[in-house]
Amino acid sequence: MFQARGEKHWVIPDGFIPPDSSGNLTSHESICVLNTSSEEALLRFTIFFEDREPLEDLLYVVPPRRTKHIRTSSLQKNGERVPVGVPYAIEVKSDIPVIVQYSRLDATQAENALMSTMAFPLRSK
Repeated sequence: MFQARGEKHWVIPDGFIPPDSSGNLTSHESICVLNTSSEEALLRFTIFFEDREPLEDLLYVVPPRRTKHIRTSSLQKNGERVPVGVPYAIEVKSDIPVIVQYSRLDATQAENALMSTMAFPLRSK
């Protein structure tokens, strides 16, 4: 049996999908999740906005002993998606410990920018 590593609760306070792209690459964001456990991880995303109610209970499964790169633009519930060009924050809750990283590709100019950082873990009590 493989041990679950990481935390069950993560926060990414700065989310923003750039509305424009140039060249062959599309501006996007990804949440990379590493599941080291022998069990699948059920993730529950909440997207917080500055001027509207959160988009809640966006579910995603990460298989055992796998990593998944989840584009935030693919998260949806009842046809509602994470909007492009709107600032937001992301909360990730998992039923087992996982490791979460966040990346943004900004392809709005010919000189692309890639930013990546670890999400902020909220320690289990």
